[in-house]
Amino acid sequence: MREVEAGLAQAVQRFEARDVAGVLAQVSEQYRTGPLTKAGIREQLLATYGLYDSVKANVRIDEVRMVGEHAWVYSTGEVSGRLRLLGTPMVFLSWERELEVVRREGGAWRLFGYQQ
Repeated sequence: MREVEAGLAQAVQRFEARDVAGVLAQVSEQYRTGPLTKAGIREQLLATYGLYDSVKANVRIDEVRMVGEHAWVYSTGEVSGRLRLLGTPMVFLSWERELEVVRREGGAWRLFGYQQ
């Protein structure tokens, strides 16, 4: 769990630094959750950074379950940002005990997605 938390902390740091490549380095090339792929995450990051001049993520890992080679990670959190044109801070994404799947790739835990 500590390794997963360390990877999450690094991803949050890169997200708040507005580092698209740094965030995507934490995501598997095979990422898929429903229709969302790694390319879709990239598009979402670019759109977010276009709307908000600063962003902040607060994420708490609630539970980690090992299922074969994958770690099922349940988390709770929220993402906020300051709107570029208005300067108003606002929460634009929040979740509670949502599932995401990570797996070890190249010696690090990477976001793999909930692939069905």
